[in-house]
Amino acid sequence: MKYPHLILCIGLILSIGLPTANAQIFPKIIKKSKSETISVPQERRNIELRTFDQESYLQSLSSITDSLIFENNVNLRKSRSIIAEDQNLMIWAPTNRLVKVSEQIQIDSIWVTAFEYYSAWDSKKVDIYNFDVRKFQDTVNLRLYDPFFGYEWKMPSEILKINSSYGPRWGRMHYGTDLDLNTGDPVYAAFDGIVRVRSYDRYGYGYFLVIRHKNGLETLYGHMSKLIAKVGDEVKAGDVIGRGGSTGRSTGAHLHYELRYRGLPFDPELVYDFPNGKIKYQDYQITPTTFNQVAKARTAAYHRVKRGDTLGGIARRYGVSISTLTRLNRISTRSILRIGQNLRVR
Repeated sequence: MKYPHLILCIGLILSIGLPTANAQIFPKIIKKSKSETISVPQERRNIELRTFDQESYLQSLSSITDSLIFENNVNLRKSRSIIAEDQNLMIWAPTNRLVKVSEQIQIDSIWVTAFEYYSAWDSKKVDIYNFDVRKFQDTVNLRLYDPFFGYEWKMPSEILKINSSYGPRWGRMHYGTDLDLNTGDPVYAAFDGIVRVRSYDRYGYGYFLVIRHKNGLETLYGHMSKLIAKVGDEVKAGDVIGRGGSTGRSTGAHLHYELRYRGLPFDPELVYDFPNGKIKYQDYQITPTTFNQVAKARTAAYHRVKRGDTLGGIARRYGVSISTLTRLNRISTRSILRIGQNLRVR
């Protein structure tokens, strides 16, 4: 073999990884002497370099980047309700985070979950909170409106004559204030908020709406002839949400208006000066005394049976159904009432 020492040198060069004239090695660069000329066979020019795993590289880069960007900045725990227990400031921040849930609402063309705005949301029931007034011992400060942030208030009706006030009426509790109006008159949203319930109650509110507000309260508007606002609508104070009427349990055109905190109604006249068309306070304190009448009405009450009493007559007197009487007293509609018997009516 001619020049065996030259072939041996070339083999040694290739084995230690020196580049050939046409091969590219990344990332290490080794300079070659200008005076040195190496002839490499054609079949060795297509040397197979170590494969670069692009997918693994990108995954590693992504995980490292995410940990650097989001470390200590993302809380994946359950978001706190926007409506706080003690809310002196208006907080109403929309969010772009999307979570798949059974019920969603649309605000400003952004689909968001109801939970991200509220701790509880149900468009079918008025009271969804199961709040035991007997255990409520706190003082809660509510800022009802704040012009600085653009949050206003509005009387729910243009006619401010009171037909019936909050409190006991005809043997049962009346949980709102009845304001006089004519059928077809506009009914206004009292504060900024979102419509939570739009429904019809044949034996009670008639056509009614419940709006949850930014200030932590809910308002109920009953006996309307027409509902305009829909569930999920974001309304501003003064927006027309319906038309007055006399639907449901009503003897004439009027607006039944309620203020509620955590599902419990309280006297609207504690907040409003209806005759003068004013709101009394910008900041209102919810205390246990706010719900004194509700607590009294929800206390178990009994009726002592007298001669001539019937289940139907007792039910009408206390504003309850016969089925409620039979359930509370574990009797049937065929049970014989005894004079002096105590029947639980609520």
